[in-house]
Amino acid sequence: MMSLRQIRYFIAIAETGSVSAAASTVFISQSTLTMALRQLEDELGVELFVRHAKGMELTHSGHQFLRQAHLIMSAVDNAKRSLQQSTDDIVGELNIGVTSLVAGYYLADLLSRFQRIYHKVKIRVVEDEREYIEHLLVSGELDVAVLMLSNLEHRSALNTEVLTYSRYHIWLPPEHQLLEEESLSMDLILKEPQILLSTDGMEQRIRDIWQDTCAMPDIAMKSNSVEAVRSLVSAGMGVAVMPDMTYRPWSVEGDRVEAKRILDVSKTLDIGLAWRRGGIRNLLVDHLLEVARESMSKPSLLNQ
Repeated sequence: MMSLRQIRYFIAIAETGSVSAAASTVFISQSTLTMALRQLEDELGVELFVRHAKGMELTHSGHQFLRQAHLIMSAVDNAKRSLQQSTDDIVGELNIGVTSLVAGYYLADLLSRFQRIYHKVKIRVVEDEREYIEHLLVSGELDVAVLMLSNLEHRSALNTEVLTYSRYHIWLPPEHQLLEEESLSMDLILKEPQILLSTDGMEQRIRDIWQDTCAMPDIAMKSNSVEAVRSLVSAGMGVAVMPDMTYRPWSVEGDRVEAKRILDVSKTLDIGLAWRRGGIRNLLVDHLLEVARESMSKPSLLNQ
């Protein structure tokens, strides 16, 4: 039967990328750790890692199980915390980085939940471009960051945890002819003028989706502002491929925006936390992770 010890060992391997480093982290022998992992894989009936000369790499099943493993350990830690200690004893400073697009949709809720529990912890937030936030993480100037994980450059130097997946939808003005279609393909969508969101690496993300088709889109306008994209779509200036985390049905002017699922787009925008791999970690990061796991996996306004 699966045990909490096996789950803890699995997380250690996933975070360090090797059995030897994980064994040092959890203070057991490599052989014991290897046996525990083999037993866990046998119990689950899947391979969690691909073994290679440079270490251990998570399989697709491994990534799926890592998320569940974190949720399990978070629930256990929360149960212990509620029985053993008050959060009044937890003090310190937590330096958090965030990118502009993510800040507008996730940060306020996450930090308000964290501060309600850990009200004696001082929080400092740095908002900047992803490249600079990554630099601050790797250099140790930030403890943790909330950002899009889909296009990280220094992934090998960072531990990451996906907290939510945002699918892509097409935004349309009310009464647009495409709203009458039962399902929409990219070929059909790209016949319309496109409004392109260009902030926080989104332009390249959307262009990658476009490239999966043979059509050449007509870009009517580009904007760094989600609200500008929303207003332009509602005014009938074009349509926009957008992650569903940004959707709400009304523009600033009060005009309606409709959204429909795109039939042949399976890519998602992965939102989560990143922190430096190796070295001494600010223990407050673990508390933020616990709160994030509980608060950030919320259903979208759109059908998944």
